[in-house]
Amino acid sequence: MLPKATPGPGPEAQYHAFLQEGRFMIQRSPSTGQYVFYPRVAAPGSGAADLEWVAASGLGRIYSITVNRARTGNYNIALVELDEGPRLMTRIEGVETAPIGTRVKARIADLGGEPALVFDIVEQGGAA
Repeated sequence: MLPKATPGPGPEAQYHAFLQEGRFMIQRSPSTGQYVFYPRVAAPGSGAADLEWVAASGLGRIYSITVNRARTGNYNIALVELDEGPRLMTRIEGVETAPIGTRVKARIADLGGEPALVFDIVEQGGAA
């Protein structure tokens, strides 16, 4: 069953509004306890439509990382697993690459005039 449409901005617009305010928020279903990222109207798998916005801890670990080499410069593309469980695609600032399992912390940066979520390393070294 599809969730009912609600008035006002959708989940993606709400997420971007939180970033504009300087807040990193993710969704959570009170009925299942499941955290959800990227913003959506129902939780994947369970289909729970009772999603609410909660402040994310901002902490996680590098799950995978690769380096994109271009003529304009090199940059990484990383998959970070948040302490809350969801994984998200992002970049790790200040390094070209880092070991899998390295602890990272989110911050909101200005990228091209828009707020974006990026991560900084908080602990060197990978998973044991």
